[in-house]
Amino acid sequence: MNAAHLAAVTLAYACAAAAVIGIVYSVLASALIGRFFAKRVDEPASYPPVSIVKPLHGTEWTLLDNLASFCAQDYPGPVQYLFGVHDSDDPALQAVEQLRRLHPRADITVVADARLYGPNRKISNILNMLPHARHDVLVFADSDVSVAPDYLRCVVGALQKPGVGLVTCAYRGQPDPGFWPRLSAIATNYQFLPGVVIGLAFGLARPCFGQTIAMRRDTYERIGGFGPFARHLAEDYAIGEAVRALGEEVAIPPFAIAHACVETRAAQLVAHELRWSRTIRRINPLGHFGTALVHPLPFALLALAFSAGAPWAWPLPLTAFGARLALKWRTDRALRQRCRDLWLLPVWDLVAFAIFVASFRSSRVIWRGFSFKVDGDGMLSAARDE
Repeated sequence: MNAAHLAAVTLAYACAAAAVIGIVYSVLASALIGRFFAKRVDEPASYPPVSIVKPLHGTEWTLLDNLASFCAQDYPGPVQYLFGVHDSDDPALQAVEQLRRLHPRADITVVADARLYGPNRKISNILNMLPHARHDVLVFADSDVSVAPDYLRCVVGALQKPGVGLVTCAYRGQPDPGFWPRLSAIATNYQFLPGVVIGLAFGLARPCFGQTIAMRRDTYERIGGFGPFARHLAEDYAIGEAVRALGEEVAIPPFAIAHACVETRAAQLVAHELRWSRTIRRINPLGHFGTALVHPLPFALLALAFSAGAPWAWPLPLTAFGARLALKWRTDRALRQRCRDLWLLPVWDLVAFAIFVASFRSSRVIWRGFSFKVDGDGMLSAARDE
């Protein structure tokens, strides 16, 4: 056996082992995801006043519908809606004006302030808004999410549990029309969301998601406000870690909000996924390397290729594809959504593996048209084009 053949055989068995681990992961995630969303949601003991803080930037396909879902809450307490932009001519304000007409009784405040405190423009936007927040329960929510009428009740109920300092929410992908948004939703629903459930079940993840961050004002002040996070790319993760450092829990209630998938071009989708993959690699290298094992189909195909089509390798791709389909079916059932776009699942699996490999090439990310380097603490600094 020459050296080249030995190397190929070694790679074939290594890829086969990775595929088997990925298949086991998919089967396990299929079992756990239904259990997670079947848990009971905590109802609040009281209904304190809430300020919902939403930074805005530009137009989105469903922006008005997203904002309106927050104004249609089944919540007996007072709710302030605080919207912020950096530019008073930002087209997002047109949706806010429509929202005022649709919900004339809603307590809506708009802040237009161009001040920046670091490269994270979202955090700067929030810092400009917060002096106008009147209530002590603060719910920070991105503009590209929509929620059910019981969202605020569930979030406040979780925040009232003993020891909880912050509440965040898992999310599912809700695609805009088009091929690339549908592929982005596949990534969210069948890669990201199962990973969250597995990570929580085994204590392997400490997530905090910017789509919802709810906390009391005293917790906000005890972590030093949001100013320290103005240079973070993954500011949500850093905020969660700061709350945990106080000895308080970050709770994730068992429901998912809808996150709009808006990438209309391949370049946008790849840039978005690369940005987060490289960020995770910098702040959690071991965890990022471990995510290689959630790609059973690409590893099964590599095992087949390196083994030169050996009979033992042929069942692996079919088994991997079957495990991924089972995970999709169980996830769709847990989320109570229609099972569709089956053919996009293997397409995304191959694209996701290529993005994972590419994430090791550089720590450079593109965010809102600007180029940054991400250091080992997830901090941003300006980068020259490579």
